[in-house]
Amino acid sequence: MKKYNVCSAQKKRWLCAVILCATGFFSSMYMGCSKVNAESAKNTSLAEKNVGSGNAIVSPEVQKLGRVLSGMSDRAKEAIPNGDPQEFLADLHKVLEIEKTFRTDDVSLYYLIDKKHNIGASYVPKDLIPVKNNELWNVSRNDLSLRPEAYHALEELSRAALADGIKLMVSSTYRSYAYQERLFSRYVKEDGVELAERYSARPGTSQHQLGVAVDFGSITDDWGDTKMGKWVYNHAADYGWSLSFPQGYEDVTGYMWECWHFRYLGKEMCQFQKKWFGDIQQFMLEFLDAWKQAK
Repeated sequence: MKKYNVCSAQKKRWLCAVILCATGFFSSMYMGCSKVNAESAKNTSLAEKNVGSGNAIVSPEVQKLGRVLSGMSDRAKEAIPNGDPQEFLADLHKVLEIEKTFRTDDVSLYYLIDKKHNIGASYVPKDLIPVKNNELWNVSRNDLSLRPEAYHALEELSRAALADGIKLMVSSTYRSYAYQERLFSRYVKEDGVELAERYSARPGTSQHQLGVAVDFGSITDDWGDTKMGKWVYNHAADYGWSLSFPQGYEDVTGYMWECWHFRYLGKEMCQFQKKWFGDIQQFMLEFLDAWKQAK
């Protein structure tokens, strides 16, 4: 990742500009830039105050964007590329409009679940569809199921894989709270709680409980180097599937690299993730959650 040591008035990360415009001041602890032009900061602050004076006006949404971004981790901020805040907001509103079309009797496909966000013991996805062996994919066991949206997206992904001569293996899908509780307990007995937490979710915090996550293939690191693994990695996002736990981001996701674990979010969200968040699912979902909570 390229480091930015100097932040000039002419060329700086748009994150610097957004937070500067939103707050009227600059802090290097937020932006990772050592200096900012004092006159630029002064003019920006004046632009906020002089509504109707002909100077640039900072919109409430850009101010909100600045507040949300400033609250994200330094590593998340580093992943956000140079760009236009208005373009970012336009893309954000596209995915939020899509979210309005989701069924209202279940949690959003964009629901943030991780080590800090628990779905609870009682949650079960609506209308789970069994995932059985068929002409599109193979399964490793007979008790698999997915939420309808994820099931139909898996069909689309599998048809595309078959067209390239690859039949996918589905090894794990929906897991109930009780199932995850037993699984995590077993891993703790085998490896101890500290190691178990690096590769297994505590009950209530697993993406599998949402019914939108799939583990493909052998569920081992070498699967990523197989023909199937490479195809899924290169094409999953085209069909709305996002890699949840990428290599080198354990400090972000809380989990070791899992080349086999993909979550269905939809094609537009995968595009949003790739364009604005360094293709890191956790950064995007944390941002979206913070955006919805921000005033």
